[in-house]
Amino acid sequence: MFYYNYLCVFTLFKKEVFRFLKVGIQTIIGPAISSLLFLAVFSLALGRSVNQINNVNLSQFIAPGLIMMTMLQNSFANAASSIGQSKFQGNIVDILMAPLSNYELAVGYIFGAIARGIICGLVTYFGILFFLPLSIYSYSALLFYSFMGCFMMGSMGTIVGIWADKWDQQQGITNFIVLPLTFLSGTFYSISRLPEFWQNFALFNPFFYNIDGFRYAFIGQSDGQLLIGGIILIILNFSLFFLCYLMFEKGYKLKS
Repeated sequence: MFYYNYLCVFTLFKKEVFRFLKVGIQTIIGPAISSLLFLAVFSLALGRSVNQINNVNLSQFIAPGLIMMTMLQNSFANAASSIGQSKFQGNIVDILMAPLSNYELAVGYIFGAIARGIICGLVTYFGILFFLPLSIYSYSALLFYSFMGCFMMGSMGTIVGIWADKWDQQQGITNFIVLPLTFLSGTFYSISRLPEFWQNFALFNPFFYNIDGFRYAFIGQSDGQLLIGGIILIILNFSLFFLCYLMFEKGYKLKS
């Protein structure tokens, strides 16, 4: 029975992976190119006036944040679009009728989102290496924050995919919540340079802890306390996963 359930979860995971790989130019290459353009614009525009941030070369400071930003946005997009598309086309019932428990449904969708986030991050990383040398300071931090960030956004994408009744609602969450929180999380700057109010605001932004910890994995410096940030991310991810489970359990907007 355990193997059967494992096989079902893996099948759902494989379906999610093949879904975004079939349009890899759009789902993987496109986001990587966008991140490279961000890096080029900021390096060319600010390179002469701002050479370093916290004694780190500007491009090397920005690059890890761009990689994590790409991972976060694409993890969210994968889960939200997959569930949303299944709901709007009416074939979500095929997934719900499969011999999968509610937590296994959540695991399948979230880990599919994690896979897309990690792949996008790797492609972006190797793309940046063509133009900029990046050394890794802490592999443990790299793995932890990569997983935590993609898990968080995969869970959020699953929740939004279940909640949204139309594409406009999904795009609204992306445009008015995900993108602003990503850009206000220290992706392109150090929060130590912000006024006190905005520094405190960043501390309530979970995206900040992901990007700050991920940047630490490359440059060995952080703006926040890594231990506190890690604990916050673990608690948040458990809470989001439990909410995903409850939504599948109740059949919220999934079962009539």
